[in-house]
Amino acid sequence: MAPISKPKPGEPLWWVDRLWKELAERRKYADVMRQYYSGDHPLPMIPDKARAGFQRLLKQSRSNYVGLVVDATAERLQVDGFRLGKASVGDSELWRIWQANSMDADSDLQLTEAVKVGRSFALVAPNPKDAKTPLITAEDATQAIVAYESGSRRRRRAGLKTFIDDWTGDIWTTLFVDGLLFKYRASESKAGKVGTPRWEPREVKGEDWPARNPLTVVPLVEIPNRPDLLGEAHSEIEDVLDDQDRINKTLIDRMMAQEFSAFRQRWMTGYEVPTDDNGQPIEPFKAAVDRLWVIGDENVKIGEFQATDLRPYLDSVESDVQHMAARTRTPAQYLLGKLSNVNGETLKATESGLVAKVRQRQRPLGEGEEEVARLALQAAGDTRDLSTLEVIWHNPEFRTEGELVDALVKMSTLGVPQEALWERWGASQTEIAQWSELRDQAAARIVGGDPASLFGPKPDAAVTGDDGDAG
Repeated sequence: MAPISKPKPGEPLWWVDRLWKELAERRKYADVMRQYYSGDHPLPMIPDKARAGFQRLLKQSRSNYVGLVVDATAERLQVDGFRLGKASVGDSELWRIWQANSMDADSDLQLTEAVKVGRSFALVAPNPKDAKTPLITAEDATQAIVAYESGSRRRRRAGLKTFIDDWTGDIWTTLFVDGLLFKYRASESKAGKVGTPRWEPREVKGEDWPARNPLTVVPLVEIPNRPDLLGEAHSEIEDVLDDQDRINKTLIDRMMAQEFSAFRQRWMTGYEVPTDDNGQPIEPFKAAVDRLWVIGDENVKIGEFQATDLRPYLDSVESDVQHMAARTRTPAQYLLGKLSNVNGETLKATESGLVAKVRQRQRPLGEGEEEVARLALQAAGDTRDLSTLEVIWHNPEFRTEGELVDALVKMSTLGVPQEALWERWGASQTEIAQWSELRDQAAARIVGGDPASLFGPKPDAAVTGDDGDAG
C-alpha cells in the first residue's frame, strides 16, 4: 500500500488537520472549566489508605462557588435586539430572522458558554426553503474553531465545524476556506489515537464536492469572552480555580473534624470496667438527655475533652470566598448569602463592580454577535450599509421599579426620546415597535380632529347609542 502523502500548507486537508489539533487542545481547557462549573471538582487530596473510607465525606465537601461566579455574569448578558445606523429602534427584519432561528433563547446559552469556557460560536447559512430567513445556529466551543488571517484578530481565514453523526458514530467535519465548503468524515475509533483521523470526502446527494460557499466569507463566527491581543479567550473562572480547590480542602477538613472530634469525648479514672462471662468489657454507661450516670465509688473521677472548634474552618472558607468575590468582581452577598440591614444605595454600590465588568464583557461579545447579524442580513439579500450595526444589550444594572421610573422621568425632562426611555425600561424591541405604532396612530387621530384620543379609544357606538350619541 502506497504511503499517504502529507498535505501541503494551504490545502484543504492541511487546514482540517491543523484546526482539528488546535480544537483537541481547546477541548481539554473547556472540559476542565465545565467540570468546575457543574460542581464536578477534583476531590480534595487525603492519604490513599484513607480515601476509600472517606469517599462520602469527600463528595460532600465540594461546594460550587465558581458556578455562581459564571451565573452572576451570564444572567446579565442578554441581547434585546440590533440597531442599524441612526435608527431609534431595533431593526425589525433582523429581529424577525433572529427569532425565527430561536436565537432570542439560544443566544443566552451561547453567551453563558462563552463566559463559562471562554468562547462560543455561531454558524450562518442560507435557507433553501426561505431565502429571506437564513439559518443561524449557536455552536459549542468543543465543536467549532476559526483561524484568522496572519496579523489579524478579525478577518477569518478558515473555519471548521465538527460533530459526531448520531447514526454512524463517525466524525463529520465541514471546512470553510477560500469560498468553498469541504465536507469530510472519519471513523471515531481512530480519532482518539495518536495523530489525526484519516479523513475521507463526505459527499452529499445533489451537492457538489467541494460545494460553493454562497456567503463567500467564512460563515463561522467566534464569540469570545475576555479576549487578549494575541487572540486567546478566557473563562470567567480560569484564575479562581485554586480558590475553589482551597475551599474544598477546608470543607473536607471541617467535615472530618465534625465526624470524629466535634463530639465531647469523656474520660474516667479509678473505675473498674465490668466484664461478661467471657471476660469481655461491658459498656456500663449510655449517654442520653434522659439518662443519669450513678457511680457508687467516690474515688472515681470523670472529665471530658474539649470538642474541636469549627469556627476557624468556617472563617477560612469565608475568607477564600471573599477573595474569589474580589477577584471576579462578584458581590460577596451572592456567594455568602449574607444580606441584612442593607439599603438600596449600599446594595447598588456592592454590585457596581459586577455591572462594570458585564459592560466590559459586552463589547467583545457584541462584536461577534454583530458579525453574525451582518452575515444573516447579507444571506437574506439585504443591500443596506451594515457597517453601523450594533447590539442592543439589556441593561445589566438591577433597579427597583420605583428607582427606574424616577430616573426615566428625570431623563424625559432632558429631551431623551421615548423609544430610548422604553428601551432603558427593559421593553423588548417588539414592544417598542408596537408602542411606537400606537403612539403614531394616536397622534394621527389628534391631527385629524379627534383630541379625545388623548384619553384612549372611544366607547363602542353599539353601547352608547345608534349614532354614537350618549343617552
